[in-house]
Amino acid sequence: MKNIAVFVSGGGTNLQALLDAEKRGEIENGKITLVVASKEGVYALERAKNAGVKSAVINRKQLGESFDAALIALLEENKIDLIVLAGYLSILSPDFTKRYDRKIINVHPSLIPSFCGAGFYGLKVHQAALAKGVKVTGATVHFVNEIPDGGEIILQKAVEIQTGDTPEILQKRVMEQAEWKLLPRAVSLFCQGKL
Repeated sequence: MKNIAVFVSGGGTNLQALLDAEKRGEIENGKITLVVASKEGVYALERAKNAGVKSAVINRKQLGESFDAALIALLEENKIDLIVLAGYLSILSPDFTKRYDRKIINVHPSLIPSFCGAGFYGLKVHQAALAKGVKVTGATVHFVNEIPDGGEIILQKAVEIQTGDTPEILQKRVMEQAEWKLLPRAVSLFCQGKL
């Protein structure tokens, strides 16, 4: 059984999708054993508590230079096999991503290589897609390396853009139709040794 840590920065909707998938038995050979938040007071911590999952806050601003060491110590103490970035807004250092090569996955709300990289997160991704006038967007689950959104692609799913979409409406559709389906599937594939 693989131990999974989910890194969060906000409401934790992708965390909830993973917890729900685990409850339904859709994450084969894996268990979410730790939730790591980038700051205090985010609703994702409440979701972890409600699910009976251990949680911790590792704040980069407070820890400064010792951030990586604190994160690594926490992961080792909990024998973590897979790190899932689920709306985690802190960029991980190149040293950290090298240490956990092919053991960190992220979900990004576009079809990489479109609308990705530094500065593209949350609603900004959907604003850019709508501004460009693309007809299809979607989500991508990928391995994390030292380049933001630059790691090997694991899964992708397209989502159609509809007339009258706002960034908020599009964000919700991409989550429901793509992110919440792809992320549990990718985690399960990893835990089964199929990636």
